[in-house]
Amino acid sequence: MIIGLGHQVEGCTELLEEQTMRLLIVASSIFAVAQASLLTVSLQPDETSCFYVFADKPQVNVNYYFAVQSGGSFDIDYAVRGPDKKVIAQDEKQRQGEWSFVADTAGEYELCLSNRMSTFSEKVVDFQFTTDSDVQAGFNFGHLADETINEVSESVEHIRDQVNHVMKSLQYYRTRSHRNHATVKSTLSRIYTFSLYEILFCLGMALLQVIVVELFFRFRVKDFEV
Repeated sequence: MIIGLGHQVEGCTELLEEQTMRLLIVASSIFAVAQASLLTVSLQPDETSCFYVFADKPQVNVNYYFAVQSGGSFDIDYAVRGPDKKVIAQDEKQRQGEWSFVADTAGEYELCLSNRMSTFSEKVVDFQFTTDSDVQAGFNFGHLADETINEVSESVEHIRDQVNHVMKSLQYYRTRSHRNHATVKSTLSRIYTFSLYEILFCLGMALLQVIVVELFFRFRVKDFEV
């Protein structure tokens, strides 16, 4: 009986350790995804800022995302370069973008955001520059069995996908909110300017009518005097 009780205690201990390990792995996965959150940078006119991420081995995915939150026409130039400074991707006057590519070699990859096309508008940009190894760095499966590892891996991937989906949705709505707010401000400014021009036009027309009527009666008076 004592032996049976000992086996039960040992089984409960192993089950508790396994469940604890699962919780720790899930928590570490969420923390790793949270670490890959957005950063915000302010670009002055004619300014370029570069950011870097390190790929610790070849054939890992490098991910980058950016969205212009405010300033000018909500567009910037960008370029992505590899460890050999060779251009991997670049484009001009982009409002936002999200891409992923496979790193051919290990080393430092560079993302440069440029506001050189602007002469007076400051740009505020949200961006993210990560590798898959950054997100997976928190996964430590320890001494779990292969079957348990597969189950936990699937759970972690599912949670990571859901968290990424929520984060991307929040990023999208935040960007849309900023742009809609800028559109409203621009529309109000145009309405105000148009109203001023309309008032000046009405005053000018009223003054012109007074002058025309005055000239008309002045000439009529001269005709009667003659």
